[in-house]
Amino acid sequence: MNTHDNLAQLIEHTCKTYASLPAYNSDNKTITYAQVEQQSRYLAQWFQQLSGLVTGDRIAIQLPNIVDYPIVTYAAFRAGLIVVNTNPLYTAREMLHQFNDAGVKAVVILDALTDKLATIIDGTSLETVIVAAAVAEPTLQEGQFSLNELIRLGERLAPLNAHHASRDDIAVLQYTGGTTGIAKAAMLSHGNILANAEQMNERFDDILKLGVETGICPLPLYHIYAFTVNMVGLFAMGQFNVLIPNPRDLDALVKQIEPFEINYFLGINTLFIGLCMHPRFKALNFSNLKMTVSGAALTHAAADAWMSTTGCTITEGYGLSETSPVATLNDFKKEEIGSIGRPLSNTTVEIWDENDEPVADGESGEIVVKGPQVMMGYWQRQDETDKCMKHGFFKTGDVGLKLPSGNYKIIDRLKDMIIVSGFNVYPNEVENVLCQHPAICEAAVIGAKDEKTGERVCAYITLKEHIDEQQVSDYCRENLSAYKVPKSIIFMEELPKSTVGKILRRELRQ
Repeated sequence: MNTHDNLAQLIEHTCKTYASLPAYNSDNKTITYAQVEQQSRYLAQWFQQLSGLVTGDRIAIQLPNIVDYPIVTYAAFRAGLIVVNTNPLYTAREMLHQFNDAGVKAVVILDALTDKLATIIDGTSLETVIVAAAVAEPTLQEGQFSLNELIRLGERLAPLNAHHASRDDIAVLQYTGGTTGIAKAAMLSHGNILANAEQMNERFDDILKLGVETGICPLPLYHIYAFTVNMVGLFAMGQFNVLIPNPRDLDALVKQIEPFEINYFLGINTLFIGLCMHPRFKALNFSNLKMTVSGAALTHAAADAWMSTTGCTITEGYGLSETSPVATLNDFKKEEIGSIGRPLSNTTVEIWDENDEPVADGESGEIVVKGPQVMMGYWQRQDETDKCMKHGFFKTGDVGLKLPSGNYKIIDRLKDMIIVSGFNVYPNEVENVLCQHPAICEAAVIGAKDEKTGERVCAYITLKEHIDEQQVSDYCRENLSAYKVPKSIIFMEELPKSTVGKILRRELRQ
């Protein structure tokens, strides 16, 4: 993989190497590597010749896990565009911020989301709207394009002009929250993503054989975890990724898995627990399952349940959007549950004190990461970049320590970020939305432990006038993605504050 200058070269080389093999499946539709190459090339030809887009323009992809996602992504890379991954669950408010912040010129969006897009499109710089449908042809509104029609149109155009991006050029703007509550984009270069995929594949090589394995991808491709590991790394190994559009529907998920002999599975704690309680999942044949990888915090309960159900261990890793994402990973079959493993190749992890100096082994401090997978910085936010980058290290905001085994362990967070089922929730964003309600005076948001989701969002609120919990919840659902909506709403006479009037979240945690 090191021989490739950019992701376009990797895609073309991989599709040629594994042309006859199945690459992706979703909703009973399977496409081969040759079909991926052909369809992404036709679409890239349309992007280059008829879309009005030029090298470096940003294109948002707002789709669930359907086969169109990799096709559009690979076409964008091959045409020299920058991909902006967008959560299909975003509210119109969240879409508006992201599209404007990135200066998105085009969007490929699921047909079910176009009504939401229509409410904000006039406030954006979007010029091109391409609509995909999970099953049939989409119903188009005026000025919109059908994705399938563009692929057919691209077939008749002149051959693709090969894109010559360097490893230092931006490939992806991956949005992540911040302690300010404003979502900002990590600039991930072609080199960042290529390096991280290669680092992961060095570990996978001990477990998976090239071009013969089948795996389940229930994690969303718009999340950097599945984006890099499944859509770049495992793809580059010639593996067959079965995409799950809606992992919350466990009945449908199990039904999609049933036809396949599974060799690998990537998931998170919540999903492992849910599946292990599902009677039809427990009845599946797991004799060929040899690798399960977990992102986010893995609990002993989930690891034990998965082992007793499938006979396979879970290997926990650690990473962030800013590290493309993987920084550390446990050794396969020698997992130390409760640890995040050891650094990937060419990656340095250190533990720093409040003066940005390394601490002694065994002492706790902030986890910092240096390596070829660390982002270029935040898009148009040099001030934020300067805060988190020092001497080439990315300051994660997580508190951890080095164990005697050489593995690392997370013990707390410097930041107030809440992680719900692997998704980052930033309290300030939720507080800002709450305080825009005319009946709410002040709000403070914290995370609390949750057996199912790892953490849940709790909101403490003071009121100007009476409203009930249901009204608050309904309001939040209109303005926030479901995982950000507070599960606990507590009304208070006043919030705890410092002498200068700052709300003290730490007192609410106690």
